[in-house]
Amino acid sequence: MKIDGHVHFVGDGSNGSECWLRCSSLLDQIIEPVVKAQAGILQASRKLGIDQAYEEKLIELIDQSSLDAVLLLAMDYPYDSDGNCLKEKAKFYVPNDHVINLAHKYSQILPACSIHPARTDAIEELERCAEQGAKVLKLLPNCHNVDCTDTRYKSFWERLSALGLPFLAHTGGEFSVPVLNAKFADPRILRLTLECGVQVIAAHGAGRSGLWDPDYTNDLLKMMDEFPNLFTDNSALACPNRWRTIPALLDPKIQPRVIHGSDFPIPSGGFGPWFGKLLSGADYSKSRKIKNPLERDVFIKQAVGFEDSTFTRLAELTSSTKR
Repeated sequence: MKIDGHVHFVGDGSNGSECWLRCSSLLDQIIEPVVKAQAGILQASRKLGIDQAYEEKLIELIDQSSLDAVLLLAMDYPYDSDGNCLKEKAKFYVPNDHVINLAHKYSQILPACSIHPARTDAIEELERCAEQGAKVLKLLPNCHNVDCTDTRYKSFWERLSALGLPFLAHTGGEFSVPVLNAKFADPRILRLTLECGVQVIAAHGAGRSGLWDPDYTNDLLKMMDEFPNLFTDNSALACPNRWRTIPALLDPKIQPRVIHGSDFPIPSGGFGPWFGKLLSGADYSKSRKIKNPLERDVFIKQAVGFEDSTFTRLAELTSSTKR
């Protein structure tokens, strides 16, 4: 099964989904139409609302691509370490029930729940989501304010391991979502989670987002020698700001740990890999002619040298999910 293992839902709650997004800064207001255009809903969302327009377009894009499915990510609120919700710090919210309901509706969607472990109902919600079919847990530790080394969360990680759900954790820099604690971008904070037996997918190869971000990729690769349950994904690496991480993940020793992901609807194109001489001029020209952004990302990842197994690895990891 060929899967894009890193796809976001974006909604405004217009069809009762309880999703919302906030465009408060000037940069947000500039980026919003770009993201809508990338998702193919710039015009349709004005008539249908973002929820319905995005849902319909996403299914259309999957069906018109070489993919069988996408992992669709919920997005929880950030919390402080005492379990207090920091809703005012969030940029967008996608409830677990929404992605689970979409997965029940469409075979092309695999749901990833998002649950901050500081929540008083964290384990209960985790069990509920697993029972409803969630395949993965997704969090951005630096944006959700999750100190994964906090021993108070150990029982949460142990339950996650027992349920067989992999943990897709953002690693490395971030600029599209507010960062609450930059030091939690370091993949080394995932040690306790790994020691609890969880299969961890360190998103983005722990590389830079901005030019001045720390680059944690080498730290991640060293951890892979110690933890056979540690994986990474190549999501957003076709973007102009993240292409520098690609060569490290193309190492033949590392490729068996890599999972394909696009980070849709974050704009993806071949300019960065072409500029970095990872993508030939001919393949860059071909990529520009591919209108479907999911398929464009597939083409670029294959052209730079990611193996076919990266597209099917998530299906293998999620096959052990216990329900």
